Parts: sequence; structure tokens; C-alpha cells
Amino acid sequence: MAEKEKKTRKSENAVQRYFRETSGELRKVSWPTWPEAKRLTGLVLMVMVIMGLFLAMIDLVAKFLLDLVLG
Repeated sequence: MAEKEKKTRKSENAVQRYFRETSGELRKVSWPTWPEAKRLTGLVLMVMVIMGLFLAMIDLVAKFLLDLVLG
């Protein structure tokens, strides 16, 4: 029986195996409900805005310090 599995796996190319394994993994996924997806999307957007403001502040401080040093 092991020889038969080896033969079928050898005849199968990499693209076929990729799609077979991918579809198998996607069946195992626990997809979020619509309210969960909306809430998580809002959370991601909020974190992006906060991080953008934080990085903008760091950039302004760095620019100010470089202007002081370089004249």
C-alpha cells in the first residue's frame, strides 16, 4: 500500500499538490462572523491611524533635532 501512495504522489505535480493542500487547509479555517469582521476592521484602522500619528511625531522631532545640529 505504501508503494501505491508513493506512485500517486510522484505522478502528481507541485501545482496540483499546492491547490489540493490549500483547499484542505481552507476547510479547517474558522471564518469570522460579519460583526466580528467589522469590529476587527475598525480596530485595524484605529491602530493604523494611531501608529501614523506616532510616526509623524517621531519624524517631526527628528527633523527638529537635525535642523538644530546641522544649522
